[in-house]
Amino acid sequence: MNTSDLYLFIRIVETGSITEAANQLSLTPAAVSTALKRLEKQLEVQLLIRTTRQLKITPQGEQFLFHCRQALASLEQGRIAAHQTQGKVSGNLRLSVSSDLSRNTLLLWIEELLNEHPLLSIDLTVGDSISDFFLEQVDMALRYGKPENSSMVSFHIATMSRITCASPTYISRYGEPMHPENLREHNCLLHRKAGRLFNCWEYANHSGTYKVKVGSNRISNDTDIVRRWAVNGKGIAYRSQIDLYSDLSSGQLVQLLPDFESPSVELNLICPSREQVSPAVIAFRELLRRKVSQIVSS
Repeated sequence: MNTSDLYLFIRIVETGSITEAANQLSLTPAAVSTALKRLEKQLEVQLLIRTTRQLKITPQGEQFLFHCRQALASLEQGRIAAHQTQGKVSGNLRLSVSSDLSRNTLLLWIEELLNEHPLLSIDLTVGDSISDFFLEQVDMALRYGKPENSSMVSFHIATMSRITCASPTYISRYGEPMHPENLREHNCLLHRKAGRLFNCWEYANHSGTYKVKVGSNRISNDTDIVRRWAVNGKGIAYRSQIDLYSDLSSGQLVQLLPDFESPSVELNLICPSREQVSPAVIAFRELLRRKVSQIVSS
């Protein structure tokens, strides 16, 4: 029996809607409905009564829901216990991170974690969707912002600044903007997520606040591609401090508008539930806090 289907069944019951469960998990209603039908076929019972106006759990569904929650909780406890060998951090840590963090900064930190804990292994998923928790069944995800689902456990890693930057090649060719309003005259590399285009960049100084709607000939839903375009001199990027740290340190990118502040962004380590906070999760959390603190304070 697919444990992903069990998670989906619980979420359908909690939300009272296949559509709402699908929205929360970034899935299609058809995919959620298919998972429910598959589960009912395996059990040979009807778990939910579905009409055009409501969703009602059957007596058989209520009984299965109780045991389903117990079984998943037991599996999590067993998996956490398997992580521990003679008090050492061990087991397989399933981690989801965004593309820019995984490719540019986090890989080196993961190597340090594995060297420190040789009994530990990493299963890395690259992506921004919160559905990773349920489809990939990861232990934790490193994300900007806090989770909308209050049942999840969120560990604050750091609060960091957004930085505007470009390559020396771009600056020598097109000049350096001295004020946020000058960005309208430049090619600004844009990020798109879940259909939303982040093309309004914000700044503030002693004279006031500025919201600048910028334009671009390059847009991507992959933030690492945005960073690569900036390094290759294709335009100006507006990213968090940690995303650009290595490129700024190496001189491949140069910070612009240093006299203007931009809204900060929070980096959080998110677990689906308290039961999944294993010794491996805690070890990784402490490594992240130590490494990010060095970047923010530099």
